[in-house]
Amino acid sequence: METIRIDIINPKAIKLIKDLADLNLIKINKENHKAEFSNLLKKIRSKSNTEISLDEITKEVEEVRKSRYEK
Repeated sequence: METIRIDIINPKAIKLIKDLADLNLIKINKENHKAEFSNLLKKIRSKSNTEISLDEITKEVEEVRKSRYEK
């Protein structure tokens, strides 16, 4: 199975897509951006042996902000 993302420009295309789904030629999945972000976060965290502390996150954010404002 191949998954693709389609941006619908003309609303008339929705009927065509629904007709294809009714014929069991395609399956329509609604995207859930929150779930996608959560899955990405889990994937990134699974590659780390240690958990990042709030202090480490704060330090990194402050360093990035400092480098941006120095320019």
